[in-house]
Parts: sequence; structure tokens; C-alpha cells
Amino acid sequence: MDFPCKIISNSEEDTAEIAVLLAPLIENGSIVFLNGELGMGKTFLVKQLCAQYGIANVSSPSFAIVNEYHNGKKIIHFDFYRIGKVAELYDIGFEDYLGRSDTIIFIEWAELYPEILPKKNIEISLISINESSREIIIKKNE
Repeated sequence: MDFPCKIISNSEEDTAEIAVLLAPLIENGSIVFLNGELGMGKTFLVKQLCAQYGIANVSSPSFAIVNEYHNGKKIIHFDFYRIGKVAELYDIGFEDYLGRSDTIIFIEWAELYPEILPKKNIEISLISINESSREIIIKKNE
């Protein structure tokens, strides 16, 4: 898979297949931003990516703000949707999570607080085409 790329997903099955292709390209130390409106499938894509790493207990961190998963891979899963201001991220120790070379970090709603995020990342945008189809744009920012 070359970056940037655009892929059309017409179903959850398509999105699961995209995760199979994408998961090997996400290395330890990667920070992955997932952007898109409510209901676009951000959490579903994270679940499918984690499944490729043998992690099945993935849930939305909307209320917890951050979830951690372990199974050979260490995964940190943030959801910025309910964060009211950037100071709340500092309060939960967000910066302490960054720079872990043995961890993959997924951040849903990353576009809400770009000022706190590293410039090196993988950015995945999910855009509605219709009720069941999404355009998935994947960029690797160095």
C-alpha cells in the first residue's frame, strides 16, 4: 500500500479487509489519527486493526477517554470527542503516552486538538459517500 491512498469501503466486511492490509504497515511507535463524523466507523476500524494483533476486547473509549490493550502488542486507544479543552489531555497525562517505541497509539477525533499532537503520524479520514459506503483516505505524515 502506497501513501497517500484512497480506498472505498462499501461495507463492514470491506473495512475489515482494509484493516488486514493496513495492520502490518502500522509499526510499534506509530501514532494513528482517525478523523470523521459520528458514525463513520472510526472505532470499528480500530477494532478490526486490533483484531489483526490478536486483541479482541476493544471498546470505544468515549467515556473513559483512553483504553489500553495488551496481547503481544501494546495498544493505547484515545477518543478526544468528550474532551472540553486541551488542559484535560495534560491532566490525564497524554504526553506521557507519546514517544513509546513499544506501543501503537490510536486517536479518534484527533482533529479536535492538533496543537498537542506530533507531526509524525498516520492519518486516516473516513468520509461518508452514502449510508453504507465510506471513502477512507490514509496519509503518512513524516
